[in-house]
Amino acid sequence: MSKAKKAGKFSIIALVIIAVLCLFSSMVITYQDEYKLIRVFGKVDRVITSSGISFKIPFVEEADTIPKEILLYDLATSDVITKDKKTMVADTYVLWRIEDPLLFAQTLSASVTSAEGRLNASVYNALKEVIGSMSQSDVISARDGMLSQMIEERIGDSMGQYGIKLVTVETKHLDLPSDNKTAVYERMISEREQMAAQYRAEGDSKSQIIKNTTDKDVSIMISQAQAAAEQTIAEGEAQYMQILSAAYADASKSEFYSFVRSLDAAKNSLVGENKTLILSANSPIARIFTAQ
Repeated sequence: MSKAKKAGKFSIIALVIIAVLCLFSSMVITYQDEYKLIRVFGKVDRVITSSGISFKIPFVEEADTIPKEILLYDLATSDVITKDKKTMVADTYVLWRIEDPLLFAQTLSASVTSAEGRLNASVYNALKEVIGSMSQSDVISARDGMLSQMIEERIGDSMGQYGIKLVTVETKHLDLPSDNKTAVYERMISEREQMAAQYRAEGDSKSQIIKNTTDKDVSIMISQAQAAAEQTIAEGEAQYMQILSAAYADASKSEFYSFVRSLDAAKNSLVGENKTLILSANSPIARIFTAQ
């Protein structure tokens, strides 16, 4: 093989290698959990937000990667002072993500470390201001989620200027320093016991008032019922006397009534085993049997 042919063959191989290298250097592979920043001489020209394969100009454009998923930043444990000048130890973390990758690159040079520095300052200042506006007992009571909400409200959308979105701010640990924890807890227990005693005293007082009122109402109801019963009895007796008076007013009815009463009297007299009834001749009962 001549030297010319060998040189041509090597040239073709070199061109193929260069073409392959250019092809690979122009390909940009973007995964679902990342953004790709395409830079031209160091300046961001465009952002690739969708996953897949795209292309750039080789040796002119460069691709940088920044995360797209939710990130965790754990703040260092720090001391904060409450409104009543009590020290508390706070351990907080932040969940955040890059919402505007172009703004993130322009303001923070696409640096996650720079973003964490901004987050650290913003969250710590908000934490210090929120706890500094509350008493120690209120801070302890707000550990169920209210404190995190107040911190997020204090931060607001200030991180939006960096293209950052805060997902949540949570406090892992918020407690008293170990040197005065026991004394503070004992004082809080004493305060709660005093409040409980006050509530019990107020409850007993209200209970006695209710009991006295109920007893009074019951007495009034019983008196009213007795008065109504006596009135009903009196009315019944009056009607009874009216019936008797009407019965004795008529001679025929009077005799029949006397007859019935005499029979009842005779019946009531026949008690026990001895059924003998001894009557005098002028007895009203005897006249029943001797009447012609």
